[in-house]
Amino acid sequence: MAAARCPVCGRPVAPAARPFCSRRCAEVDLGRWLTGQYVLPGSPVGEADDPAPDGAEVPDGTVPFPAGRRLDRGSGMG
Repeated sequence: MAAARCPVCGRPVAPAARPFCSRRCAEVDLGRWLTGQYVLPGSPVGEADDPAPDGAEVPDGTVPFPAGRRLDRGSGMG
Protein backbone atom coordinates (compact mmCIF):
# COMPACT_ATOMS: atom_id res chain seq x y z
CA MET A 1 0.00 0.00 0.00
CA ALA A 2 1.44 3.36 -1.04
CA ALA A 3 1.86 6.10 1.55
CA ALA A 4 -0.73 8.88 1.36
CA ARG A 5 0.47 12.11 -0.24
CA CYS A 6 -0.39 15.71 0.56
CA PRO A 7 -2.87 17.04 -2.05
CA VAL A 8 -1.11 20.43 -2.07
CA CYS A 9 2.59 19.61 -2.38
CA GLY A 10 2.81 15.82 -2.79
CA ARG A 11 4.95 15.15 0.30
CA PRO A 12 4.02 12.27 2.64
CA VAL A 13 1.07 12.99 4.94
CA ALA A 14 1.83 13.88 8.57
CA PRO A 15 -0.58 12.24 11.05
CA ALA A 16 -1.07 15.53 12.94
CA ALA A 17 -2.03 17.41 9.75
CA ARG A 18 -3.87 14.68 7.86
CA PRO A 19 -4.71 14.72 4.95
CA PHE A 20 -1.92 17.28 4.51
CA CYS A 21 1.79 17.17 5.31
CA SER A 22 1.77 20.34 7.43
CA ARG A 23 -0.41 23.11 8.79
CA ARG A 24 0.94 25.35 6.05
CA CYS A 25 -0.43 23.09 3.30
CA ALA A 26 -3.77 22.86 5.15
CA GLU A 27 -3.96 26.66 5.20
CA VAL A 28 -2.99 26.89 1.52
CA ASP A 29 -5.85 24.49 0.71
CA LEU A 30 -8.32 26.48 2.85
CA GLY A 31 -7.23 29.67 1.11
CA ARG A 32 -7.95 28.07 -2.26
CA TRP A 33 -11.48 27.20 -1.16
CA LEU A 34 -12.11 30.65 0.31
CA THR A 35 -10.92 32.49 -2.81
CA GLY A 36 -12.99 30.32 -5.16
CA GLN A 37 -10.10 28.46 -6.76
CA TYR A 38 -11.91 25.21 -5.95
CA VAL A 39 -15.56 24.85 -6.91
CA LEU A 40 -18.06 22.03 -6.74
CA PRO A 41 -19.77 21.16 -10.02
CA GLY A 42 -23.43 22.00 -10.35
CA SER A 43 -25.84 24.80 -10.99
CA PRO A 44 -25.18 28.13 -9.27
CA VAL A 45 -27.27 28.70 -6.14
CA GLY A 46 -29.57 31.69 -6.41
CA GLU A 47 -31.87 33.50 -4.03
CA ALA A 48 -34.76 31.24 -5.05
CA ASP A 49 -32.78 28.29 -3.64
CA ASP A 50 -32.26 29.91 -0.23
CA PRO A 51 -34.16 28.30 2.66
CA ALA A 52 -37.19 30.04 4.11
CA PRO A 53 -36.64 32.37 7.09
CA ASP A 54 -36.98 30.87 10.58
CA GLY A 55 -40.54 29.82 11.30
CA ALA A 56 -41.72 30.15 7.69
CA GLU A 57 -43.09 27.16 5.87
CA VAL A 58 -41.07 25.70 3.04
CA PRO A 59 -42.68 24.26 -0.13
CA ASP A 60 -43.08 20.75 1.35
CA GLY A 61 -45.15 22.16 4.25
CA THR A 62 -42.57 21.62 6.99
CA VAL A 63 -41.21 24.30 9.28
CA PRO A 64 -37.38 24.47 9.44
CA PHE A 65 -35.66 24.15 12.81
CA PRO A 66 -34.76 27.69 14.00
CA ALA A 67 -31.14 28.74 13.43
CA GLY A 68 -29.02 28.83 16.56
CA ARG A 69 -31.26 26.38 18.46
CA ARG A 70 -30.01 23.00 19.62
CA LEU A 71 -31.85 19.74 20.01
CA ASP A 72 -32.05 18.44 23.57
CA ARG A 73 -30.10 15.19 23.51
CA GLY A 74 -31.85 14.02 26.67
CA SER A 75 -35.36 14.25 25.22
CA GLY A 76 -36.18 10.57 25.75
CA MET A 77 -35.55 9.50 22.18
CA GLY A 78 -34.37 5.93 21.77
